[in-house]
Amino acid sequence: MRKKAVQQGRSERRGESYSVPYVEPLSDARTPLADFFRILPVQPAISWGMSRPMRASLKTGFSFGLTSGVITTLGLMVGLHAGTHSMPAVLGGILTIAVADAMSDALGIHIAEESKNHGNTSEIWESTMATFAAKFMIAGTFAIPVLFMPLDLAIVASLVWGLSLLAVLSYGLAREQRVPPWKVIGEHVVIGLCVVAMTHYLGEWVRGRFT
Repeated sequence: MRKKAVQQGRSERRGESYSVPYVEPLSDARTPLADFFRILPVQPAISWGMSRPMRASLKTGFSFGLTSGVITTLGLMVGLHAGTHSMPAVLGGILTIAVADAMSDALGIHIAEESKNHGNTSEIWESTMATFAAKFMIAGTFAIPVLFMPLDLAIVASLVWGLSLLAVLSYGLAREQRVPPWKVIGEHVVIGLCVVAMTHYLGEWVRGRFT
């Protein structure tokens, strides 16, 4: 007791106070912090180069809308150009795709998501709206070169633009799947070129057959 009082008196004379916080010794019975975070449910998602991962429903709609917007619009443009060589016909086809086909694809995604019976209405509508927005905006971009360039040059510029968009999307998918990007990009670009080639020859056949 005397020793304790002497120590306390010295501390008071110095004007200092000392407090030692209580630290509980580590125990193996307690769950480590790393294990706690490891057991939390984590939903995989693709980041698409953004700081926050994109929701699965938005990713579904965006991917479908972008792919359909590129392939369908390019096919229609090339086919109409080969069959008519008419700028109004090509422009009218682009605008039709941007509105009518975008709504059709959005409804298709909506029904497809509903058929899964997972019951999450908000995610279904997210996919629906993302599909419409992506298809509408992507298809609409192809009208720009048609409005401001000669038709032949506009078709070439649209091909470069559309295949570039398809390559960027394919690269993102390849990173998510952890596969060599050139395989996915090559596969999707080749499919796009096949669609363009078939619609071109179909347009020429229609023009030669009915004119």
